[in-house]
Amino acid sequence: MRSNRAKVRAGVSMAATLPMIAGALALGIPAAHAADSPARDALKGTRPAWATAKADKGATANNAQVKARVYLAGRDSAGLAAYAKAVSDPNSPLYGKFLKPKQAEARFGATKAQVAAVKSWLRSAGLTVTEVTSHYVAVSGDVAAAEKAFGTQLHNFAKGSKTYRAPARTASAPAALKGAVLTVTGLDNAPHKAQHKDQLPPPDAVFKNSGPFSSYYGSKIASTLPDAYGQKTPYAIKGYTGEQLRSAYGAGKYTGKHVRIAITDAYASPTIAFDAAKYAKKNGDAAWKSGQLHQSLPKNYTKTEECGAAGWYGEETLDVEAVHAVAPAADVTYVGAASCYDDDLLDSLSKIVDGHLADIVSNSWGDIEANQTPDLAAAYDQVFQLGAVQGIGFYFSSGDNGDEVANTGVKQVDTPANSAWVTAVGGTSLAVGKGDKYQWETGWGTEKASLSADGKSWTNFPGAYTSGAGGGTSRTVPQPYYQKNVVPKALATANNAAGNRVVPDIAAIADPNTGFLVGQTQTFPDGTEKYSEYRIGGTSLAAPVIAAVQALAQEARGGKALGFANPAIYAKYGKKGVFHDVTDNPTGSGLAVVRIDFVNGVDAADGLATSVRSLGKDSSLSAVKGYDDVTGVGSPANGYVQSYRRH
Repeated sequence: MRSNRAKVRAGVSMAATLPMIAGALALGIPAAHAADSPARDALKGTRPAWATAKADKGATANNAQVKARVYLAGRDSAGLAAYAKAVSDPNSPLYGKFLKPKQAEARFGATKAQVAAVKSWLRSAGLTVTEVTSHYVAVSGDVAAAEKAFGTQLHNFAKGSKTYRAPARTASAPAALKGAVLTVTGLDNAPHKAQHKDQLPPPDAVFKNSGPFSSYYGSKIASTLPDAYGQKTPYAIKGYTGEQLRSAYGAGKYTGKHVRIAITDAYASPTIAFDAAKYAKKNGDAAWKSGQLHQSLPKNYTKTEECGAAGWYGEETLDVEAVHAVAPAADVTYVGAASCYDDDLLDSLSKIVDGHLADIVSNSWGDIEANQTPDLAAAYDQVFQLGAVQGIGFYFSSGDNGDEVANTGVKQVDTPANSAWVTAVGGTSLAVGKGDKYQWETGWGTEKASLSADGKSWTNFPGAYTSGAGGGTSRTVPQPYYQKNVVPKALATANNAAGNRVVPDIAAIADPNTGFLVGQTQTFPDGTEKYSEYRIGGTSLAAPVIAAVQALAQEARGGKALGFANPAIYAKYGKKGVFHDVTDNPTGSGLAVVRIDFVNGVDAADGLATSVRSLGKDSSLSAVKGYDDVTGVGSPANGYVQSYRRH
């Protein structure tokens, strides 16, 4: 369902410019607090940008109910950011000196006294404490109690065609807490949810591709159809398999042995073990070993209709099968969230960090940056920093709508891929030729033209933009140090003369027209549930592929965790043979594939639709020589995994 992105999943919301802690290393760390009055510390970013005086519809009723989370800053939030940077930077003497979970908790976690003080403050205002974790204190109560606790008024504000509650001014916490509070979420009740980034219809209904297909790029030419770019065009491939992707990205002898990868999504496919085993057997991947695939799931699921729970099954299936195809010996843990809302997705990420369930975490979900509020950005970044100090790296898909203009009317990046503490994975169109030989890649961006009624031309060739890899310049996250001297100044300063974060960092196969073959149990029109295979793409594919390549690199490094990978990735930029420098015109002529699709998505009963898909046409984003906002530093070349070998 990914022609325009996917089904709803709970995203994030971020609007105002993120403040910086003094000396916060230009890594986009939201400030924990700042002086508001002698008695209170402001919790920056808790009033969303859309809560303006013009949109104000008046005070929220005092008896309306509020559910909020008060995130704990810990005993040394500035020290956490500094140590996370130091252990991730190859030029630092502390590089790779990771902490164990208990060490991280003891050094940076909240003290018992801090937790007790926060609970006492919240209860004294009339709120009920409903849950306490090492990361937050959850509370519920009426608006009057929330206003008393957080020193603000809650009003109703117009946001688009709807009305939501939000603080009329920035929330605050008592100065006597001495910075124990990182932020509070939940004071505004606009939806905070993510979307999964895949290119498939809801997997609860079957989807199948129509042929003809190429088995590798260019193996079958549409010789009876009109030319595109002055030549006959190949049919889209049936879907690449692990052997082809491993060859394209320089896997060599490495399989990810003894490396642990975690995958986060919402909900959980009830047929994942069966589907993954059958897919591996049918497509030449190594068989899953007993205990190699694990699931860590919540006790209860919520918001299943709102989030389109069944639509997440295909996302999990793609992620699990793609990781295993590229890193067949890696241990895989799927961590499902209770819903698509940020609070639940944050819980899944925290579960991985707190238990150190893996060193590499693949995440194929997100939302537009305009929907992310600084309070949630702060909560996410804290988890990413806690992961970094323990040697855990997070990989997020960059989005499937290019610069988002066609989707939202505003040029923007996606989040959490915009965080300076994660590796944002962009997307390419990939040509793997005969004998699994890498031919070329171009930036994933697609324009579609349908076959004319008389079959003699392509209507309005090259047609309209349909989808492409997300990328561009953040409006809210300052430029991280590792992007300096690599990212062109024109990109970095597009929204701010001081420079901001640019997305993505690295890229891999994403275009569904040169996509990956996946196998999943789906519901057929007659009501039966059967295993079926289809081609899929999206940066939802790129993220697990890069996560799997990182597992190969970790194995090559002797099993030593890579941690937060961006500083090392950018340090390798420009070194010979490490990255494919992906451009929009790798062959010197226009590139396209022909697709024939079932009109009803299942069979030929309702006819076929024939189209030509032009490649390397990504809205206003361009894949150019050097770093670019479609593919970052490029995709892994034959020398990438090898570059991590210890000599």
